[in-house]
Amino acid sequence: MSLSYGSGFAEIYEVVYRGRGKDWADEARTVAEMATARFPAAATLLDVACGTGAHLETFRDLFDHVEGVDRAPAMRAVAEARLPGVPIHDGDMRDFDLGRTFDVVCCMFNSIGYVGGLPSLRAALCSMARHLVPGGVLVVEPWYFPETFVDGHVAGDLVNQDGLTVARVSHTVRHDRTTTLEVRFLIGDRHGIRDLKQVSVLTLFTKDEYLTAFAQAGCPAAYIEGGLANRGMFVGVRQ
Repeated sequence: MSLSYGSGFAEIYEVVYRGRGKDWADEARTVAEMATARFPAAATLLDVACGTGAHLETFRDLFDHVEGVDRAPAMRAVAEARLPGVPIHDGDMRDFDLGRTFDVVCCMFNSIGYVGGLPSLRAALCSMARHLVPGGVLVVEPWYFPETFVDGHVAGDLVNQDGLTVARVSHTVRHDRTTTLEVRFLIGDRHGIRDLKQVSVLTLFTKDEYLTAFAQAGCPAAYIEGGLANRGMFVGVRQ
C-alpha cells in the first residue's frame, strides 16, 4: 500500500483540490442520499480513508453519529482539529477493527486504489463490511478501470487563495495493473517559495473484480455510472 501524506501536503490538500473544482459538501450529500435510499433509517456513518475530514464535516450534520479512520498522521491531525468530538482513528483499511458497526460505511476519492493487489482489495472490503449492521450500506468510489485509464496523462493547475499560491503538475503512467502518479507542487506564500513532490501508486481493478470482492465480503453491490468524478460508484448492501 503506497501512500505518503506528509504535513506539507496536508496543509495544501484542500486548497489544491477545491481549486480544481472538488466540492466535499456536495459529494457528502450525494453519498448520504445514495445510502438513505437503501437504508432510510441510517443514523451512523464511518468514513474510511477520511483524510482531513472534509467529507465528515458535512456527514456530521446529516447523521446522528460519525467517525473516521485514516492511516496518515498528518491528515488525521487536520481532521481532529477540524472536528472536535468526532472520533478519528488510526487504521489501515485492509485490517482495521473499531469494535462496533455502522449503518453506512464509505470510502471516497479513489482511496481504494491505494490498497495494493487483488487480495488487499478483498481484505479491505471485508474489513469495511464487518463494520456494517445487517442491511447497512457500503459506498466506494473507485480509481480508474484498466480500460478507462489514460497512460501518460499530464495535468496542471494554478490556485490562489488567501495569500497562498500553489502550482500543481501531475504525470501518471501505467505498468500493467499498476499506475504511478507523480505530482509536483510549487508553493508560494509570505514566507517564500518551496516545492513538494508526491508519488502515489494505485492499482487498476476491473468492475467485475470490485463486484466479486463486494459479494465475497457479504455485501453485494451495484455499479452506478457517473458518480462524483465520472469514475462511477459502487454501492453495496450488507446481507
